[in-house]
Amino acid sequence: MGIIPSTMQWFSKIIFLVLPNFIFLHGILKIMKRTLILACSVAMVWLTINACTKTQPAAPADADILDGPIEGLTAAERAAFLRGDVAFNQEVFTAATGVGPLFVATSCGACHAGDGKGHPFTTLTRFGQTDSTGNKYLAHGAPQLQNRALPGFTPETMPAGATFSKFLPPANTGMGLLEAVTDADLLAMADPNDENGDGISGVPNWVNPKSYVLPAANAAVRNGKYIGRFGRKAGAHNLLQQTAGAYNQDMGITSIYEPHDTYTGLEQDPEVTTQTIQDVVLYLQTLKAPIPRNTTDADVARGKVLFEQINCSGCHVPTLKTGASKIAALDNKTFHPYTDMLMHDMGPGLDDGYTEGTATTAEWRTTPLWGLGLSKNSQGGRYFLLHDGRAHTIDEAIMLHGGEAQRSRDAYNALNDTEKRQVQTFLESL
Repeated sequence: MGIIPSTMQWFSKIIFLVLPNFIFLHGILKIMKRTLILACSVAMVWLTINACTKTQPAAPADADILDGPIEGLTAAERAAFLRGDVAFNQEVFTAATGVGPLFVATSCGACHAGDGKGHPFTTLTRFGQTDSTGNKYLAHGAPQLQNRALPGFTPETMPAGATFSKFLPPANTGMGLLEAVTDADLLAMADPNDENGDGISGVPNWVNPKSYVLPAANAAVRNGKYIGRFGRKAGAHNLLQQTAGAYNQDMGITSIYEPHDTYTGLEQDPEVTTQTIQDVVLYLQTLKAPIPRNTTDADVARGKVLFEQINCSGCHVPTLKTGASKIAALDNKTFHPYTDMLMHDMGPGLDDGYTEGTATTAEWRTTPLWGLGLSKNSQGGRYFLLHDGRAHTIDEAIMLHGGEAQRSRDAYNALNDTEKRQVQTFLESL
């Protein structure tokens, strides 16, 4: 019994000595916690104010990017443009959403980064046609090789004996303006018999449009064929055919326009909506034209004069005009693409043994030169030029021109180094 009081006294002393210190420490911790919270709050406020007031990197100038709508769109057109932009640049297809089973890419933007030119990794392979009699390898997956496949499926391989060509994806910008040039104007630029004696005899590529393509009321027709405008061989009549075909052949995506599966060849339900196809078509129609840069530079001005003197402008026609268009922003507009949209024989060096429509294997559609100087932005910082990307500088691309371009190539080669540099500087300004 005597032990208990002493124990209680000992315990009371401990409580008396420790508890005040505990309470003191607890108070200190609470003060420290409040101080920390206050310090963090002050820091967050400072960072927020600093972030708002600190000079942010300037957005790129409009002339330094290819993306963006043409001026003058209506509210409805702009809304469709934005939907098409999302579908083109953000939608990535998977097995669950319909890609493949055979395909080349899983999105539009994968081949056209920033709406610019493609890269060798995104190059398409076309095969199976050697003349105007048509493709002989349709039963073997022609006209395009789908070199990728979903797990459990086998990618296509090139059939024995088939000739083929590599097609680097072109830039997308200004395509609506090119689509709106009248057939009459294209035919007026053609010179199949070289009557003016300049060595250039551009001709249209006459193609069979798909059944869903409705040519314009004033479209030229020859033996049931219409003028092709898009693609390296101008194999597509208009942007609807180009778009629906790309969904199907590039990504293995079916639509009401292209309902056949790339693997079985059988018709199946659409994997992309008609609205999406139409939005992407309008997006491509209303992407702005590239804006020239450094136009007041003396070398650019001199290079432009030399470009015309050596008759590069014989094929790369500087100025075209649209006809009537249901899109007011495209109606009767003058623009500067540096192309005639015609087929030209580029000589044996660029003859890959493959063609489309009525074009010969050595004929290629004149590539628009606008936006050339921005090409490297979507090509990993270096040039991949010509239809297959084999040229890595503008000079290399020019020197590979033959056939109808031989005279202009020789005239360019006769320039001194300063003049050649000025021509290249001009081309990079476009």
